[in-house]
Amino acid sequence: MSMRPKVAFFDFASCEGCQLQIANLEDELLDVLSLIEPVNFREVMTERSDDYAVAFIEGACTRPHDEERLKEIRSHAAILVAYGACAHLGGVNCMKNFFDQDQVRAYVYGDKAAWFDTYPARPISAVVKVDAVIPGCPVDKNEVLATVKALLMGKTPRLPDYPVCVECKLAENVCVFEKGLTCLGPVTRAGCGAVCPSFGNKCLGCRGLVDNPNLNAHKGLLQERGLTVDQLLNSFRMFDGYLEVAK
Repeated sequence: MSMRPKVAFFDFASCEGCQLQIANLEDELLDVLSLIEPVNFREVMTERSDDYAVAFIEGACTRPHDEERLKEIRSHAAILVAYGACAHLGGVNCMKNFFDQDQVRAYVYGDKAAWFDTYPARPISAVVKVDAVIPGCPVDKNEVLATVKALLMGKTPRLPDYPVCVECKLAENVCVFEKGLTCLGPVTRAGCGAVCPSFGNKCLGCRGLVDNPNLNAHKGLLQERGLTVDQLLNSFRMFDGYLEVAK
């Protein structure tokens, strides 16, 4: 009999790219599979079982049926992990929350809009208790490994509680504000290795806010560039829109 903990992966409203990061573990994949036993993972296997101890959930809650399914998964799982920005924050799905929902359905589904009972998107923590989070869009495979190891040792996975700016400075990047861009790095949780600024883009905040963001410092930085918080709100809405609506 296998003593490996049984693990299940589930998808809700998302692109399912975070689940593919498991396959991207490549050299580490066999080591991970030696420690866990996947029993439900639509992306890579046809067998399914409701006998699992750990559930990884990708995607946001966007309809009443999602709530029922989340609660059912939660009832089976001793540990539930919000896997990726959509599950953790609501993600890009929450951009629709700033529009009339009837108009959104009509735009997406046309004359079949009445068939779909979608509502404003929410992170899964708005519906069920979440025990651990792996943030990002997509998740970082090294963080996936660290989380799996921590859970196997009975520990709560720890996320960095400092901003992306720290990792940017360690990478010796030129601040993207100096390049004429705006950036959410000063208030966004690190852990991605500042991958977007390192490749010439701005931080879009996919990992969510640090626990105690230095908002005054961020406002000061914006003022130096002749910008206001209101001008930056649309950038926050790409991944953190649920937080704004929920206030």
